[in-house]
Amino acid sequence: MAKQTHPIGVDIGGSGVKGAPVDLSKGEFAEDRLRIETPRPSTPDAVAEVVAEIVDHFAPSKGTPVGVTVPAVVTRGLVRTAANIDRSWIGTDAENLLTERLGRPVAVINDADAAGIGELEYGAGRGTTGLVVMTTLGTGIGTALINNGVLVPNSELGHLEIDGGDAEKSASSAARENEDLSWEEWAERLQVYYARLEDLLWPDLVIVGGGVAKHADKYLPLLHLRAPIVAARLGNAAGIIGAGVLAAQAHA
Repeated sequence: MAKQTHPIGVDIGGSGVKGAPVDLSKGEFAEDRLRIETPRPSTPDAVAEVVAEIVDHFAPSKGTPVGVTVPAVVTRGLVRTAANIDRSWIGTDAENLLTERLGRPVAVINDADAAGIGELEYGAGRGTTGLVVMTTLGTGIGTALINNGVLVPNSELGHLEIDGGDAEKSASSAARENEDLSWEEWAERLQVYYARLEDLLWPDLVIVGGGVAKHADKYLPLLHLRAPIVAARLGNAAGIIGAGVLAAQAHA
């Protein structure tokens, strides 16, 4: 029964496409995640084939809704940018493409936005009212804004200008690794970034996600903000779980 009752979340990344059925009562995977390498080149049609393989593995029922995250700005199902995927995605109606290829209802969302929804529903943001800002620190900086439980999509606040350049170029996890920064040195850059975010938005809570969140004890205590700043709880599962939530909401 599980395969027919749980929505499927799929996360399209630069190196891998990952998916799993999501148990919405628990906020966790209903079955073990399946990961397949992202095809090269990662064109829409090629990636759609991989998404279909993952979805068909879990969901024989054609009524099972699917949520798909992409590393891009998405407006009404249309992909407007391309980060870590082929530039041929730009201008693609991903929602229609995937709905037709999968033969089932599909909702498409920005990957950071999906992670934000996951954390709000089941993770560090659960029970929080007001404005929650989710940031994912990785190759770049992804962001999600959720106000009183409602997503404000495609915020792209990793591109705030700091010292003449995109914040993510100096404050991302990749920047820390590439420049061999100590946790203290990196925290100084994060302080500048999060202070700018806070001055612009006055959030009630800031959540820090991405793979580096598991080392939060090394840098979050060094940051001084007005709002609480906490580590994400769902880890790399947040995007898939958030996509499952979106799928269920979009096709209720």
